[in-house]
Amino acid sequence: MTERIDFTKSEQYTLSIRLSADGFSFSIYNPLGDSDFSFDSYPVNTFCSMTANIKEMLANTEALKYPYKRINILVDSPRFTPVPFDLFEDEQMDALFYHNFPKANNEIVLCNVLGKSNVVILFAMDKHAHQLLTEHFPTARFFSTVSPLTEYFAQKSRLGNSKKLYAHVREHLIEVYCYDKGKLLLINSFPCKQTADRVYYLLYIWQQLGYNQEKDELQVTGKFKDKEELLTDLRKYLRQVFVINPKAEFNRSEISKIEDIPFDMQTLILCE
Repeated sequence: MTERIDFTKSEQYTLSIRLSADGFSFSIYNPLGDSDFSFDSYPVNTFCSMTANIKEMLANTEALKYPYKRINILVDSPRFTPVPFDLFEDEQMDALFYHNFPKANNEIVLCNVLGKSNVVILFAMDKHAHQLLTEHFPTARFFSTVSPLTEYFAQKSRLGNSKKLYAHVREHLIEVYCYDKGKLLLINSFPCKQTADRVYYLLYIWQQLGYNQEKDELQVTGKFKDKEELLTDLRKYLRQVFVINPKAEFNRSEISKIEDIPFDMQTLILCE
């Protein structure tokens, strides 16, 4: 879709690259007008390292060879942990992260400070991949995929008087973001593929946080096969269950009309 981009103006554009074990993708966006927008996927060779796959993508993708005004790199990994802003200290970053996760070889711990949520997201990525990308894109900013969603949902949760649980459902896992009128209560992810498991995790968190079955809200987003089944089962227990429609959320912008673009990438681009 890069035919829509005038690369002579690339220094006006924002480039966002998303790295995931099941595939890479990237978008190019003109913040002055969303008619200049492209989104492309890049398959990965699962028998090669992330660094080798990134090196191949950079070598073979013409669009990634231009200079850009801003470069974002999204890292999709379940190895993340939130830390309250008041408790965060730079020099304790690794200690805080590895309190929740076992150490891994060739890994670097990064952080995103989120002002709207008053929280710091610590996350890890492959050290060699980080070095390669930093050398190729010296001004790049690195984000966990949960960071833009945390900020976006924090802003949404301030509307109305109810507590809100946002479920970002994917084929192999579910991420939950829980708020009480903008105050972050919980972020977590759970590996699960079946509707019954998703219902169990969501209702368990609902109960643990003391949410009200009648008035508090569960909002669901994501692309997965059994969405209607999940919604039907949840509505047996909770009255306020809604689906987030990206087209409606983002005022039918060009970005929201692209079916394959991940929701975390949409929120990062449109809410910067």
